[in-house]
Amino acid sequence: MSLSLVILSFIAAILAAGFLYQCLGTRRDRLRYTGPGRWVEIGRGQKLYVVEKGSGGPAVLFEAGIAATNLNWHHIQEKVSCFTATASYDRSGLGWSSPCRSRRTPGNISTELHTMLEMAGIKPPYILVGHSFGGLVMRRYAAIYPEDVAGVVLVDPMRCEEWPPLKPEKQSMIERCKRLSGYAIPIARFGLARLAVTSLLCRSGRLSGHLADAGGVGGRHVLKRVTEEVGKMPREVWPVVAAHWSRPGYYAGMQRHVAAVPDTVREMQHADPILDIPVVVLTPGKSTPLSNQCLKKIGNNVRQVIAVESAHWIHLDEPELVIDSIREMVTAAAPAAFPAMA
Repeated sequence: MSLSLVILSFIAAILAAGFLYQCLGTRRDRLRYTGPGRWVEIGRGQKLYVVEKGSGGPAVLFEAGIAATNLNWHHIQEKVSCFTATASYDRSGLGWSSPCRSRRTPGNISTELHTMLEMAGIKPPYILVGHSFGGLVMRRYAAIYPEDVAGVVLVDPMRCEEWPPLKPEKQSMIERCKRLSGYAIPIARFGLARLAVTSLLCRSGRLSGHLADAGGVGGRHVLKRVTEEVGKMPREVWPVVAAHWSRPGYYAGMQRHVAAVPDTVREMQHADPILDIPVVVLTPGKSTPLSNQCLKKIGNNVRQVIAVESAHWIHLDEPELVIDSIREMVTAAAPAAFPAMA
């Protein structure tokens, strides 16, 4: 047997072993980590994974950032569920939900969310809570379905003026993220992503460190960002984050979300404001406050609160501020949720 054939056979065996490792790991993850929630059919065989906690009303609905899942709200949802009903979920293409079938714009996602709530039997009125890109989704939901909404809390909502098409120079960042996500899909398919993120979040981190070093400055920068952000989340969710980041579907979903950013900006440029519904916007102390003009584009009853100690992840940096803002909304909306008791 020639040396080249031996090498090819060895590579094929390694790839086959990696593929099997990934398939078995994915099956194990699904059995191990999906117990807290359920899947809700939204049509054409598509299902969204939703986690419900607490009781009472109005129900608080959580929407995560552009590539995040319900896990991003784990700590906040635990606390809020002590005084009202809550629901967090994974958008199509992310977490445990089905792959996405529509452009990942706030309008399309709002439609899916509305269908999911109806099919799940989660009744309005709702308090909508959205972080970053999720803030745009909640803005659109409140504008499209105002009769369902009692209040909105926007946690450092995405600023469309910072992105294409308003800022075309950032298009290169979007293209780079799409390209890296595309590279990650086959890497995840053959188990390498699972090895790296499991090392980082569930073990010593040495292997992920070596892989980051192999990636040069860019690899080390990504590792630092990931470690800092996930490090703010409760440790009990780290293995589930690793499970999500091990799946090729996660990177495909992230790619679809990032690719739709220009369409998202175009949609929100002409989006209707939220009318006659109270809105609280939490802005990081490390960012420039939103101008009055920006606040008026969001709605006609908007109050901005500065999270002095926070960067972009306010719900992880100052969770009590987010919880208190939600509690105020729930308290104010309670008579509307239970008119017979008012």
